Formats: sequence, structure tokens, C-alpha cells
Amino acid sequence: MIMMRPATSSTTRIARRASGTKAAARMVPEETPVALSYAGTTHAVMMASPADFEDFALGFSLTEGIISSPDEIESFDVQDVEAGIDIQIRLKDRANTRFEARRRRLAGPVGCGLCGIESIEEAMRSVDAVDASKLMLSADDITGAVKALSKQQPLHAETGAVHAAGFYLPGKGVVAAREDVGRHNALDKLAGALAKAGIDGTAGAVVVTSRVSVEMVQKTAAIGAPFIIAVSAPTALAIRTAEAAGMTLVALVRGDEFDIFTRPERVLSGVSQHVA
Repeated sequence: MIMMRPATSSTTRIARRASGTKAAARMVPEETPVALSYAGTTHAVMMASPADFEDFALGFSLTEGIISSPDEIESFDVQDVEAGIDIQIRLKDRANTRFEARRRRLAGPVGCGLCGIESIEEAMRSVDAVDASKLMLSADDITGAVKALSKQQPLHAETGAVHAAGFYLPGKGVVAAREDVGRHNALDKLAGALAKAGIDGTAGAVVVTSRVSVEMVQKTAAIGAPFIIAVSAPTALAIRTAEAAGMTLVALVRGDEFDIFTRPERVLSGVSQHVA
């Protein structure tokens, strides 16, 4: 058990307004280094909001392909090391063997000129296909999902400086949401929360407040969701990757307006019509 770290801090600023200039307080989000360590060796360090650590570790392990299911993790140990948080993740034998082989492959021998190529291939890994899903959403579903997520962002309401990722189920609304200073972290935390709750990723849509990069598409595909819905715009590579995965990418949701970049046949006009 670790000591709880505050999610926000109060700071003083000089507020310049049309009515004048004055000193004023403002709440700002905390961010801290979070190390994800497997078998005692640090695999990645992220700057993240100090919350939902087990969701983060589980979701990262799933969306990065380190494990294929939650039951491949033997234990978590979240340690506060003053400078940051170290999450020690112990994998079960078969998953640990796969991870060790992957780590050796990516590390390569010292001075190897091919190591960078393998790292690039890892970053550009193929994504899981989600085109088998029969889920269809209406325009009302899409705009309603974004509106519903906005009501589940207490940290953003307080600071105006964090991202959110939520999961929308037709007929139920946003059933899970996570916030973080990093958009990828918020999505990883969401993936972990869904896995812990046993929520089927193929049954709904991932909703994010950020732009859609290729990593966001890769992680959404790992969750199994056939939809990613975003407030901001996608990158060209994200669009190509979503198309290849059979994912419907909806972005630039503003009020009742939005753009569909891939697989528009899943979006219905008019009232909600859901296909399981």
C-alpha cells in the first residue's frame, strides 16, 4: 500500500484580464514519473497522473501486447520511491517467457546496427482486426457519448489540463472513464478498468478528448473496440491504421457535428439502432 499522492496542487498566478491584473490562485494537475517494471527490470517510464496505478499497469500490459489476458499477471506491487512511482509487475511463467524473449529481441547485441530497425517495427506493429464486430451507432450515440464523457471528468473540471478516455455502451452510456495528463495513459487506464470489470471491448466505443495518433488506434484495437470517437483530429497514419483494422474513426465532434474518416457504414442516421 502506498501513500496517496494528490492529483492536484494549488498555485498562484498573475491573472491579466480586461478588467485589470491581479494575483489569483489556480488548481493545476500533478504529474509524476511512473515506472512499469517487469521481473524487477524497468520496461517504460511515463509521466502520468498519480492515480489508478493498477488500472494503468494492467491496461499498459494489455495494449502493448505484453500479456493477452489479465490472468497472465501474478501480482502488482505499487511502490512510492519519492522521486516517483514504481509499479512492479510479476508475470506468470508463460507470459514472462514471452516477455523476456521480446525484450532480448528488441535490445539486441551492443553495437548492432539492426536494433533500431526492430524497434521501428515494434512501434509500427500490426493491429488487431476489429471488423468482425456488428456494432452500429447512430449520430445521437456519437454526440451523446462525447457529452456524457464531459460529465465524468472531475480532474479536468478542476484544472482544465488533463485528457480523458471513456467507454460508451449503447443504451447504457459511458460505463467507465479515466483521466490523466497523458492521453495514452488515460486510454491505458481505461483498458485496465475495462479488463478488471470484465467489460467486453467489442460491444462499445472508445471515446477520447485528445487528437487521435496511431498509438491511440493501436490501443483501441487491443481493447477490441470497433469505434474510436474523438474530440480532436486524427493523424494520417492513424486514419490508415484504423482503416486497415476495420475500425470506424470518428473525430472533430463538436456539438451535433462530427467527421467520419473510416468505415462510415457503421454510423446510422436518425435515432439509435443497435446491433449486438
